[in-house]
Amino acid sequence: VQLQASGGGLVQAGDSLRLSCAASGRTFDNYNIGWFRQAPGKVREFVAAVSRSGNSAVYADHLQGRFTISRDNAKNTVTLQMYSLKPDDTAVYYCAADDYSEYVSRTEPRYDFWGQGTLVAVSS
Repeated sequence: VQLQASGGGLVQAGDSLRLSCAASGRTFDNYNIGWFRQAPGKVREFVAAVSRSGNSAVYADHLQGRFTISRDNAKNTVTLQMYSLKPDDTAVYYCAADDYSEYVSRTEPRYDFWGQGTLVAVSS
């Protein structure tokens, strides 16, 4: 599967932003899809993930309530809706696909396929 993340940009603190992950190639609903992010000078961290069917989602504890992940298997897309953005949310955001795990995983090594990333910059 090939993944392409989009929707990043420069926003102000308190704004909302929606990222999209478009997939092509093999059957999209074979994959759990996750979002990860990497801030400057920091290791990449888990953000959110959604199950193959879209019925189950998990979030990083410190982001739950501000971020919402969803998917549309008919359109081969996963969306990450971000609210009340903070400067600490500044990072390159990546979507990734996991075709092995039975349940949605927060663990980066579980994800074998990665998109190129989209930059989100939040100004104070």
